[in-house]
Amino acid sequence: MPRAITAFSNPLVKSVRLLRDKRHRRDQRRFLAEGLRILTEAREAGRLPQAMFFAADSASHPLVAALIEATEAAGGDAIETTPDILSKLSGKDNPGSVIGVYAEFETALDAVDRTAAPLWLAAERLRDPGNLGTILRTADAVGAGGLFLIDDCVDPFSVEAVRASMGALFTVPIIRARWDDFLAWLRTGSGDLVALSLDASVDYRAPAYRAPTFLLTGNEAQGLPPDYAAACDVRVRIPMLGKADSLNAAIATAVMAYTVLDRQQPL
Repeated sequence: MPRAITAFSNPLVKSVRLLRDKRHRRDQRRFLAEGLRILTEAREAGRLPQAMFFAADSASHPLVAALIEATEAAGGDAIETTPDILSKLSGKDNPGSVIGVYAEFETALDAVDRTAAPLWLAAERLRDPGNLGTILRTADAVGAGGLFLIDDCVDPFSVEAVRASMGALFTVPIIRARWDDFLAWLRTGSGDLVALSLDASVDYRAPAYRAPTFLLTGNEAQGLPPDYAAACDVRVRIPMLGKADSLNAAIATAVMAYTVLDRQQPL
């Protein structure tokens, strides 16, 4: 049976509220996800919250009821609370009707099966959580095998990144690695590393990409370091026909991902 919490001073409320801060997420190895759609996507992907908070007037919604039942069946805690506490936990004036607390998860580099998908995405020193969330959504949309986060990327479990992913955080494997480790792993098997680069001379629509393709996007402001770009098998650019010198990193990744699939040689 769900229990009720209505006091801001409750220790669990205080602990969960701290998860909006990266340091406390790292210490607790937990993160927040907000909204019925995102929590339902997580449930359908087989991930249930350690605790979920829900507004009393939402408990009769069939999807909320399903979340409560599944969470409690898995040993989690379902907590009925007030809109004010939901707002305090989410940091928004108009929070979602449900908020979940999840254990962090990721895939180890040596556990990746590169033959599981023809396309994989990789991002190097990505800084914007909105871009990261959008790239996760793109990875889900194109059926990518996963997203490699290279070097010091923005935290994929930040509230902003989770929100921007619209549930794709729970459906797309995330692999965090340093560049040297990633490159060494990549060269132990098949797969071409394709870089998006403003300095490239090859139009992105020209190559016949070989599967599995690992599509690498660089930092929003600086792009890829020259030695990283030089280590790639293919370097391509998206031509700019107007006054803008480049596309947003997440948009460029989406354009490239669908182009690779369209022009890719089979596994």
